Order: sequence, then C-alpha cells, then structure tokens
Amino acid sequence: MLVVSIPLFLIGIKIFGPLYGAKSFFGMLLLSLFVTLFGQLTDYRGFLDYSDKIDILLSAIFGGVLLGGGVGTVMKAGANTGGTDIVAQILCRYTGIPLGNALFLCDGLIVVAGGLAFGFERALFALCTLYISGQMVNYVVMNMGNRYAKTAYIVSPAYETIGKRIIAELHHGGTVIDGVGIFTGQNRKLLMAVVPNMEITHLTKIVHEEDAQAFMFVLETYQVLGFGFVPMQKVLEGNKSMDIAVAKKKKTSS
Repeated sequence: MLVVSIPLFLIGIKIFGPLYGAKSFFGMLLLSLFVTLFGQLTDYRGFLDYSDKIDILLSAIFGGVLLGGGVGTVMKAGANTGGTDIVAQILCRYTGIPLGNALFLCDGLIVVAGGLAFGFERALFALCTLYISGQMVNYVVMNMGNRYAKTAYIVSPAYETIGKRIIAELHHGGTVIDGVGIFTGQNRKLLMAVVPNMEITHLTKIVHEEDAQAFMFVLETYQVLGFGFVPMQKVLEGNKSMDIAVAKKKKTSS
C-alpha cells in the first residue's frame, strides 16, 4: 500500500504543497502500520465466518461505515491516507465533485477491474462498501464539527429582555431585525441569535419565561465563524497552503 502511494503522494505535493505532503505521508505510514498490526492480530481472517455470505455483507456495511468515518476525519484535516485518496482530492479540487463521490468513483473503477481477477460477486460486495464509505466521507467532511450550532429567530415584544438574558446567561450576542407582519401589517422586531447545540434548550426556556406567546423557529447552522465560535483566521490558515498551491498551478498553466 505504501509503495503504490508514493507516486500519487508526489503528485499531491506538487498540487497542494509541502504541508499537505507532510500530513499525507504521516497518514500513509499510520494506515500501513495499523493495517499490518490488525491483520496480524486477526491472522488476516477477520472476526466473522466468511463462508456465510451474510457475514460478508455485514463486513461490507460496517466496514464501509468505519472506513468512511476514518478517511473522512483524515481528509477533513487536509490530509489523506494515500492511494486513491489523493486522486479523489485532486478530482474534487478541479471538478467540484463531492469528496466522497470522487473517492467512490476512483475506487469503484479499480474494484470493477479487480472483479476480473477475484470474481464479480466479491466486487459487488466491495462496491457496497465503497458507496457507504463515500457517503460517510461526505457526511464527516461537510457536517461533523460544523453543525454544532443553531440559529434561532424570535418574534416577541419582549425581545429586549430576551436579548439581555442571552448575553447574561448564554454569553452570546444577537441581532435585532426590523420586520412587518403580513397578516397585521404591524411593525415587528425579529431577534436572531446563534447558540451552540447544547444551549438551545436553555434559550427556549428563556424565551418561554419572558413571553409564553413568542414565535420562535430554529435552523441548523452549517458553520459559525467569528467571536465566540471558530476564529476566521484559523479557518483561513488551515486552507492557505492549499489555496496558494492551486493559484500557483493555475498561473503556471496559463
């Protein structure tokens, strides 16, 4: 696995830069190490009776979940575990295809070709694993670690009191937006506040205590940057090396 990854690793460095290369090399080493250790512990036979096709299917399903979760976590950090992970990241960068889908496409082509050598029944099980792992990669990369907050919109005459309690008790701010009720035609104040998931119940309690007739709706928030949450500078620094590498590549090509 390590030897096959070396040419792809060098291509990845050329496109994404040396920091990417260092992370990827570390990921490749760890993957090769733990695959070997795990294989030795199980004598490369796994834990299930693979003479039963149900056990093969179970391995395909749960193996895909674990594989996708692990690979997605590594890719979210801007690294990879070598092999087609690198090809998938390059494909995602230049085509906009979701990372998990790109990984499924790259590995899927190899599995289909491998079906000629190992049989298409095994290849079909492998495709199940790849599809599940690809969707897990998409979920981890796009959702996990980001959807940790919610945006609440509150319509209430007691918006000032609610706002003060949000500041005092939740230690977060908010924004008051002017609006007009389409049924009454009256001017209204809309209070918008972004709070972590764990604090949404506390916010609901505050609103209910101040105005039991208040109207409140809550939206899932994909990413929150700024004071009290993830600093924008941290996000920018995390992507800086890859963005610079891509810009240089485009400039060289032009």
